[in-house]
Amino acid sequence: MTAAVSWALAVYALLGALVAWGARRGLGAGIEEYYLAGRRAGGVLSALSYGATTYSAFMMVGLAGLTYAGGVGALGFELIYLSGLGLVVIFGPRFWVVGQRFGFVTPAEMLGYRYGSGLLAALVAIAACIFLIPYSAVQLMGIGYLLSGISDGAIGFTPGVLVGAALALVWTLAAGLRSVLWTDALQVVLMLVTSLLAVGFVIAALGGPGEFLARTEAEYGDWLAVPGPGLFDVVTFLGLTVPWFFFSLSNPQVSQRLFTTESLGALRTMIAGFLVLGFVYTLVSVLWGFSALHLLPDLEQADLATPRLLATGAIPDAVAVVLVVGIVAAAVSTVDSILLALAALVTRDVYRPLAPEGGRQMLAGQIVVLVVTAVAVLFARLQLDLITILSVASSAGLLVTVPAIVGAFFWRRGTAAGAIASIAVAGVIVTALQLTGMRPLGIPASLWGGALAVAIFVGVSLVTEPPRERAARFLEPIREALPRHNIW
Repeated sequence: MTAAVSWALAVYALLGALVAWGARRGLGAGIEEYYLAGRRAGGVLSALSYGATTYSAFMMVGLAGLTYAGGVGALGFELIYLSGLGLVVIFGPRFWVVGQRFGFVTPAEMLGYRYGSGLLAALVAIAACIFLIPYSAVQLMGIGYLLSGISDGAIGFTPGVLVGAALALVWTLAAGLRSVLWTDALQVVLMLVTSLLAVGFVIAALGGPGEFLARTEAEYGDWLAVPGPGLFDVVTFLGLTVPWFFFSLSNPQVSQRLFTTESLGALRTMIAGFLVLGFVYTLVSVLWGFSALHLLPDLEQADLATPRLLATGAIPDAVAVVLVVGIVAAAVSTVDSILLALAALVTRDVYRPLAPEGGRQMLAGQIVVLVVTAVAVLFARLQLDLITILSVASSAGLLVTVPAIVGAFFWRRGTAAGAIASIAVAGVIVTALQLTGMRPLGIPASLWGGALAVAIFVGVSLVTEPPRERAARFLEPIREALPRHNIW
């Protein structure tokens, strides 16, 4: 199967390269064109790209592994994320309106303007780099585990990581967000179709849907309840799900997409399309994890459930090969979106204010992409912990930015000092807790970070002077464009 996987990856890379090159046609000049596709993205294309950006190696490798280790609690965990998309219904139109009015390219730039602080914008950009580089590495780890496992080591972990990094790098540099949007659309269709085929074959091999469900209840009843076999308890579940609920606001590679659609109608289509795609892919990934329990009950490492399952013979080789490519596509689509978002953040919010006359921002952004890719590869080679846990750890760090985002739109009393203090202090504390593994009072780092960020933001804002005129100017276009009775 190793040769077949290699050929399939080569075909996928060639097809993706053609799509990325095609995206260069009609590419205009300027930062907004490169990072936001000129703010002309359609609703269907945006929905496909949003899904590809969000759902990565985390799903068929990470979420399947979490299901294998913890049971049906993994389904609840992921559905919490989907329910968090309600935040996009509230904040999405507001992001879009102020982005159109003030020309914001990044969420950090938006916060810097709202609170009147370039330091805040730079801090948000730096925090994103600190927490999203490990998240990028998680995607590359998923590719490495998958290719190594499916080939019985013939394709090593590190070569697998390098394949994913190279594809993401080339497609990001090709045409910016236009390239990412087009290749994402290809990749999300590929990952969804292949995963549906694969889970259908493996359930058929287990006797069909009825037999599969009956055997699961009889043999793995503990996995069908929470806390299940021991991974999930109430505190652990909250520690995992709270950062995931706020993912759509806290992660800039996702929230930046709220600036890109051509209209509010396109934004609505993006959200609706993603909800359908996300629900289907979540069910598929959880069923895949339960299938691995039946066929591979004694795995030492849950993240190996997918590559080991593909090698059992329960799935036809041709389907297994295509699914491998689909999972690689899912991971690459997330990495290239993160690379693009971090390049925009560093260029706009750290480099530009320091460079004479704004500097050569396009070149600076491309250098950032190269550096971030190299660091992500080095981090991936450490092969740390469960993929799902690492993903949530990254989101836990970014959770500290949420109070400032909410305050920007709904609390005029919020100040730059409050936002800076909450992100800096809570960010350092949550990082220290995660690195040391400490859980004061038995509470996970993510919950401590979120609570501290809220308390510090509110407390410091109450004792400092708010930028009232700037807040009024920031909120004015929202009042004009989004009547209270109909924000759409």
